[in-house]
Amino acid sequence: MSERPEFTHQRERHGLIGPFSGRQILAAFLAIVTAGIVLVGITTPIGTTAGPALVDPRATPFVIASPTQGLRPGDLAPELAVTRPDGTTFQLTDLDGQPVRLADLRGKVVWLNFWASWCPPCQHETPILRELSERYKAQGLEVIGVSVQETTADDVKSYAERYDLHYTIGFDALGDVFHAYKVFALPTQFFIDTNGVIRQVANGPVDENVAAALIESMLPPGSSAAPSSSATPPASPSPS
Repeated sequence: MSERPEFTHQRERHGLIGPFSGRQILAAFLAIVTAGIVLVGITTPIGTTAGPALVDPRATPFVIASPTQGLRPGDLAPELAVTRPDGTTFQLTDLDGQPVRLADLRGKVVWLNFWASWCPPCQHETPILRELSERYKAQGLEVIGVSVQETTADDVKSYAERYDLHYTIGFDALGDVFHAYKVFALPTQFFIDTNGVIRQVANGPVDENVAAALIESMLPPGSSAAPSSSATPPASPSPS
């Protein structure tokens, strides 16, 4: 009779923790640490955020249409009257129903501002328009706010009264002027010189100092800025 092979019992191997070996546990630990370092890196702001000189982030434009190639500096600013495809015409009027025409403003610097009362970056910028309009109006600046995508002219008028806005505001009910100027974001600014030519276009809110410098460079010769009022300004608009 042939010999049977000897039966041997092999002891089951166990890992360091349950079925996992020390090498596997170490690899998992290193993976978690690496992921944590990457997460901290991508969420930490570039530069320092310490100290009293921290500056609030600038507001960005509210995009409401597909970006298009619009009007450029050097173009003659279109009149604020539009002939629609059906042959009817639209003339921009202010909140009292009076027509607003660029032709009537030749010789003045015109700051044309497309905005809406519900638009957060427009609300952020409104105090700047109010301040610069008051500062430079006597020197030849005419600020025109073109209100778009609003429910009624009365809503816009209430907003203007609430924030003490004395510059001209037109109600562009169906966006006729908005489309004529090929605007796609709010706010959008057109700075128009004394001859009716666009000198600067800005998609988004403007910086007060930059806007003031541009206006001063465009004002009629001999004009000078009036000092800013030291009185406490009215409450600034805030997002609803």
